[in-house]
Amino acid sequence: MKNGEDWTERTYGEAERAIGYVFHDKELLKTCFTHSTYRNNVAHGGADNERLEFLGDAVLQFLVSDFLFRTSDRDEGKLTERRKGYVSKEALTPVAEKLGLMRFLRHSNREEDLGGREGKIRSSLFEAVTAGIYLDGGIGEAEKFLKRNLRYMDMENPISALQTYVQEREKTTPVYRERAESGEFLAEVTALGQTGTGRGKSKQAAKEEAASELLEKLKERIRH
Repeated sequence: MKNGEDWTERTYGEAERAIGYVFHDKELLKTCFTHSTYRNNVAHGGADNERLEFLGDAVLQFLVSDFLFRTSDRDEGKLTERRKGYVSKEALTPVAEKLGLMRFLRHSNREEDLGGREGKIRSSLFEAVTAGIYLDGGIGEAEKFLKRNLRYMDMENPISALQTYVQEREKTTPVYRERAESGEFLAEVTALGQTGTGRGKSKQAAKEEAASELLEKLKERIRH
């Protein structure tokens, strides 16, 4: 949403359709999408979503742990690394993008200031929405919401897939470097002695392309 803009009656329905859940408590729904900069604006006030982010992180940790425990026979260490791949900022950001959560964000800040932390803001939005659904509808509704989106965190997210692949083999994480060049972003990722590169109109797109290239290189090395 535009800087400082509040929700209209139409926004509630659009937000609910985007996340696939109808809230009983509409104020809770709106709080899920209220950034602290909006709350801190004297003209607005009210609650923000930071406490919901805290709760949502815990709910996600529990639900993903339960899902992995029931669907995998891996040992504790590998289950822990697998869970990290699902609940990391890199995994949650593209899910929030697919749901279009940022278009409902209430904030009072410059767009460029928010843009510098967009990955964190988008993943935090997903956590806040998860918590909101849990508080409004219970753990069962939160689980349904998560299961609808697990596939985006795993199969369609090369950053998460690469992180899981690497951490199953070494206790390290891929190292990313990004820079802007000629209106695009360039990204480079290094792990397990190999490097992948990518470019895109956003940092996230460039990182995904780099991660996808590196993951393919690593898998190709095993095949040969």
